[in-house]
Amino acid sequence: MAFGVWQFTRSLTVSVLVLMLGVSPNLPAQTHVVTPADLQKEAVASTRARQHNLETVNRFLSSPASEKVLGTAGIDPAQLKTAVSALSDEELARLAARSEKAQADFAAGRMSDRDLLLILLGIAALILIIVAVR
Repeated sequence: MAFGVWQFTRSLTVSVLVLMLGVSPNLPAQTHVVTPADLQKEAVASTRARQHNLETVNRFLSSPASEKVLGTAGIDPAQLKTAVSALSDEELARLAARSEKAQADFAAGRMSDRDLLLILLGIAALILIIVAVR
């Protein structure tokens, strides 16, 4: 008889635990770690950053000095701008930072036309190589 009571108590305990653990009152109230609103904000921010970087690089490539240098080197500026849009976000961000620095240095007189030529040709070669590898 003691064995039957023990088995009944064990079965009852397991049943109660299964019911308690199986039906969680918080289950419908659980939220995701990242909300859809946060995802949307991040997507918008990423798109804006990419657009800003594209504009920065294209502005650098469209400057009269840059167009003159590219024409002298035989590089089609339109082809280069198309290649820029094919870069990844990370590559584009690095290129935009370099373009901004080169423009600022040239405008401040810390860089000669020859230096700008070398930087511009290096950037153009880098863009074309990255796109060709893909």
